[in-house]
Amino acid sequence: MAELFIGLMSGTSLDGVDGVLADFANGGIAVQGYAAAPFPMGLRAELMGLNSAGGNELHRAALAGNELARVYARVVQQLLEDAGVEAAAVAAIGAHGQTVRHRPGEFDEVGYTLQINNPSLIAELTGIAVVADFRSRDLAAGGQGAPLVPGFHSALFARDDQPVAVLNIGGIANLSLLPAGSGTVLGFDCGPGNALIDHWCQTHIGQPYDAGGQWAASGRVLPDLLARLLADPYFAKAPPKSTGRDLFNPTWLAAQLGSPDARPADIQATLTELTASSCAAHLLRHGAGSQTLIVCGGGALNQHLMARLRALLPAVEVVSSAERGLPPQEVEAAAFAWLARRTLRGEPGNLASVTGARESRVLGAIWPA
Repeated sequence: MAELFIGLMSGTSLDGVDGVLADFANGGIAVQGYAAAPFPMGLRAELMGLNSAGGNELHRAALAGNELARVYARVVQQLLEDAGVEAAAVAAIGAHGQTVRHRPGEFDEVGYTLQINNPSLIAELTGIAVVADFRSRDLAAGGQGAPLVPGFHSALFARDDQPVAVLNIGGIANLSLLPAGSGTVLGFDCGPGNALIDHWCQTHIGQPYDAGGQWAASGRVLPDLLARLLADPYFAKAPPKSTGRDLFNPTWLAAQLGSPDARPADIQATLTELTASSCAAHLLRHGAGSQTLIVCGGGALNQHLMARLRALLPAVEVVSSAERGLPPQEVEAAAFAWLARRTLRGEPGNLASVTGARESRVLGAIWPA
């Protein structure tokens, strides 16, 4: 008998919403459908603006949450229509929301994280229970609140015969280290994924992303600039650690650039190399035994970035998650369907070995249908 959940994800790339319909019958994970919707430009601009201090933020955030909930609901409706499934057949929707601030432990021992969302409105519009606010309980237990996907990566990709690493390249890049057998799973944010690459692309050639990494491939890496970027203390910090646009944003980049006279294409090449080299360095430092690196998220579609990862990791098999059964853009949404299921079952969703929490905790809150 089917055990259906929907997972919704809008990541730090701020390009839109990905949704999956997943069946967890018999303990397996089978994606039954995928749908996506881009953000309207006004909503994207507002969410980007809410990453920075500004006027009347509470009012703007509330209205953005309402609009985001309506986009989520449209994706849910598309999923149900495409699959021919009634809303009543879905146990719950896992809706992470849009992270606009992430400050774990920065100001006191708990810190805070903020995701724009309106789970009540999603439940009202869809007629399906909603699970949201996944990060807060982990923070309350002394953790980073992120990343939350390593547990799902382990359930989906771990092998008994060899260690595997999973690299999710969204706006921020996060790495999951999955040991062979029943060892301890590790995971953390490596640093910027697509966030700076996309920003530079939008600013200089008017495109939301560097399709296939072609623009970056036309430039050359600037060694001095790359060294300045990699000198940020975050890259050398030991796990557990997590980050976001609070740190790696256009203001941070402008401070590193100073007054550049370099070609924009060369800076794009350097930003792409920053993502590739920081991810590769973290794998070699913390997961040197990994024989396979499975890449998901939008970065897996950037052929130039994938080529740079393969060049920097010659002893590692670098593959797209599509080659392991789940397309790159579906993985994170599927993870939040998985997390929603664990919440309803009263099962922990975090891994203390990843986030640094005192213990595993049941994550999220439930908004009934």
